[in-house]
Amino acid sequence: MDKKQLIKAWERFAEKNDFMLNPDKKIVETIADGVLINEQKKGLKYCPCRLTTGDFVKDLELLCPCNFKTHTTWLEPKGRQKGCWCSLFVVRK
Repeated sequence: MDKKQLIKAWERFAEKNDFMLNPDKKIVETIADGVLINEQKKGLKYCPCRLTTGDFVKDLELLCPCNFKTHTTWLEPKGRQKGCWCSLFVVRK
């Protein structure tokens, strides 16, 4: 999978949800680059903003896209921009 295909997959993932891909294409492309580098180095598409532990089962939680709706960055009080840890996904407006 190349960067363009990965970003398209993320777009499909976000369709019909209360979140969307960050409209800042530079952020999205930077994260995609990091995910693809992690895949080359570590064998799986880990989020580039989280450190793997070496524990395969534990690290599965770090696959991108992760379960970002459980993170404190997503659950911040109303009025603040909500998004996943790395800002790949943000609340749909």
